[in-house]
Amino acid sequence: MLPRRIVLSASAVRFLSSSHRIPSSQRFPGDDNLSRLSHKDWLAPNEVLKIFDNVKDPSFLMPAYEHYSRRKDYQPTESLYTLLINKLGQARMFDEIEEIMKSLKLEKRCRLSEEFFYNVMRVYGNLAGRIKRAIEILFDMPEFGCWPSAKSFNFVLNLLVSAKLFDVVHEIFMSAPKLGVEIDACCLNILIKGLCESGDMDAALQLLDEFPKQNSRPNVMTFSPLIRAFCLRGKFEEAFKLMERMEKEGIEPDAITFNILISGLRKKGRVEEGIELLEKMKLKGCEPNPGSYQEVLYGLLDKNRILEANKMMGQMISWGMRPSFASYKKMIQGLCQEEAISEMEWVLRQMVKQGFVPKTGMWWKILQSVVSEKNHPHVNLDHIIDS
Repeated sequence: MLPRRIVLSASAVRFLSSSHRIPSSQRFPGDDNLSRLSHKDWLAPNEVLKIFDNVKDPSFLMPAYEHYSRRKDYQPTESLYTLLINKLGQARMFDEIEEIMKSLKLEKRCRLSEEFFYNVMRVYGNLAGRIKRAIEILFDMPEFGCWPSAKSFNFVLNLLVSAKLFDVVHEIFMSAPKLGVEIDACCLNILIKGLCESGDMDAALQLLDEFPKQNSRPNVMTFSPLIRAFCLRGKFEEAFKLMERMEKEGIEPDAITFNILISGLRKKGRVEEGIELLEKMKLKGCEPNPGSYQEVLYGLLDKNRILEANKMMGQMISWGMRPSFASYKKMIQGLCQEEAISEMEWVLRQMVKQGFVPKTGMWWKILQSVVSEKNHPHVNLDHIIDS
């Protein structure tokens, strides 16, 4: 039985209609690799994959595939379809991907796995920005004899949350039984994140009670969006209550969770509490990461506690951490106000060592604060400026 033909674009049809009058070796100008498709030698599937993988001009992909489909040894495989879709996606040829997906519904010679459809949804959702099409692929999977698992289902939910399409999230979630998907902790975490971002904190908290009903257990990723949302709203009492609930349920907060709280406190001017929380992290056996110290450093600089900030920056550097450009900038501004020239020289040295280039405005502030060389003969910024 002859394979069904792919429905080609108008440009591909014109290309093929003229190609039969061109010698085989010249059908794909500039791509000698594809000339192998015109040889009579039998091609194994792995050889075909190599041929298409080496195609440099993506406009040749569809005509070449149509040419291959006419061969007697034509054997469509999931690997080949995936390769074609990925290369077309990278070239942003999404209409051609549509042609392949249409042909797959007609040509049922190849059994496709969930991984194939997951990849197609990834291409549509992440590369093409066609979230609606990604949803359609999810619901089309059963027609191909392939039912989605929580992995594919959650990928689509996450796409919707990232795009802030919160109304659609609930609609898709309610379709889980229809698709035969069992709700897991990851799915509930995505929903909680979406509800937090949409501002529906009551519904997000209520979802915490759904975990045991779904034979799942919440984790750090469950609580982090809730704590962040309460911090953004300045509701730190609720945020700390969630931390206590985590500990009661045997869920150890990680550095990211602590950082969310430290950052939230800092943005509300509660720097001292952030410093105390940093120390509490260590007592609980949670090792602070560079982000933890960076948030405390920002807080000290916000409060113009320059000497303490300078000490913190020195510790960070000695521990192999890299303070941000913004913190260097704030530090220089503070030292300029204090006319702490020696400390400023040290900060500038560290800044340049780490590859940061002071901008013109920063140099003007430095020069304005530096008094005459007569008063500060021990300070020499020339070598730093020259660098």
